[in-house]
Amino acid sequence: MNNRNRGKNTGDDTLFGTGKQIDKLKSAVQDMQYLLSRDYAEKASSELVGNRYRLKTRQIQSVRGASASNAQIQNRKSKQLEVSELENTTIYLDGFNVLILLESLLSEAYIFQGLDGCFRDLSEVHGTYKRVNQTFSAIELIAKFYQNSKVQKIVWIFDKPVSNSGRIKQTILDFATENNFNWEVDLEFNPDKFLVENAEIVVSSDAWILDHCKNWFNLIQYVMDEEKLAVNLIKMF
Repeated sequence: MNNRNRGKNTGDDTLFGTGKQIDKLKSAVQDMQYLLSRDYAEKASSELVGNRYRLKTRQIQSVRGASASNAQIQNRKSKQLEVSELENTTIYLDGFNVLILLESLLSEAYIFQGLDGCFRDLSEVHGTYKRVNQTFSAIELIAKFYQNSKVQKIVWIFDKPVSNSGRIKQTILDFATENNFNWEVDLEFNPDKFLVENAEIVVSSDAWILDHCKNWFNLIQYVMDEEKLAVNLIKMF
C-alpha cells in the first residue's frame, strides 16, 4: 500500500478550523437556502453568497454541497429510511461517492453535514481513482454495516469511465468472496441515472440522486454513530 490519504489540503485549517469561519459558512448556507427556495439557480446563488461573505473556492464548494431548497430538503427527508427498514433488502451504493467520503473521513479531512442531513467532503476524482491508506478500512466499515443491518445484498455501482474502476471492482469482489458476502459490483457509464432508475434503496450524498431516487439511507451517519468515529465534522446549520 502507498502513503497516500485523503486528508486536509494545505490551508484547510485556516478556511474551516475557526469558529469565525464556521459561523460565516453557516450564514452563507442560510442565504443559499433562501435563494434556492425562491428558484434562484445554484451557480448564481453560490456566486452571490460567495461574494457577500468573501468566501474562498473550497469554502464555496462546501457551502454548495451543504445547501438545498426547502422543497429539496422536504423531499429528501420523506424518502430517508431507518436501519430497521433495511433487513432483507438490496442496497445500491454510489460507489466512488461512498468510498471516497469514508476514506476522507478516516483521513481526518473536514466533513460537512448539510441541511438534508447528508455528509460531504471536498475530494474530487478527476478521471482517475487512486487507492489510499484508508481504502481497505472504508470497505471494512461497509462490511460491518452489511452484517449488522442484515441487508440481503449490496450492489456497488462505479463509474466505468473512471480510470482504475476495474481495479477497485476486483478488490471489492475478492473481499466479498473471501468473506462469503452477497455483494455485486457493476461498472456503469452513467451511474447516477442507473441508480435512480434501478435502485429501490440508494446510498449516496449526490444531490441529484437524492432528489430523484426512490428511497435512500444515510450510511455515513450510521457508521459514525455505530463506530463512534472521531471526525473533523462541521455542521453547516
